[in-house]
Amino acid sequence: MSAVAALGLAFPGGLLEPMWRLNPRARVDLGAFGGWAVLLLACVSAACATAALGLWRLRRAGYWAALAVLSVNLLGDTLNAFVLHDWRTLIGLPIGGMLIAYLVSQRRIFIRAAKNKAPLMERRS
Repeated sequence: MSAVAALGLAFPGGLLEPMWRLNPRARVDLGAFGGWAVLLLACVSAACATAALGLWRLRRAGYWAALAVLSVNLLGDTLNAFVLHDWRTLIGLPIGGMLIAYLVSQRRIFIRAAKNKAPLMERRS
């Protein structure tokens, strides 16, 4: 979604313009940042893609990237709720919290996968 939003900001009035009807305030707020908003959303998109690919491949880096992305998202939802008084963002707290709890409960999978990918010489010892 962040990549779609970045494209929508990069090409205003284009094919993606109707998506801003869902949250017109976001269009105005992000538009105020100009090109920086596109760069920020592209970075968010890259972070999410990195985490997703890393989780798919059972990489420890993907595990940590996913925890970081989810934690930043929780912080952002909390700040939006209490600073901007947008209480709708609180719905993200239990969802993000459950995803983090699930990842933490499954951390052994990533440790085991890392050990299985160790060079042959290390596995023999």
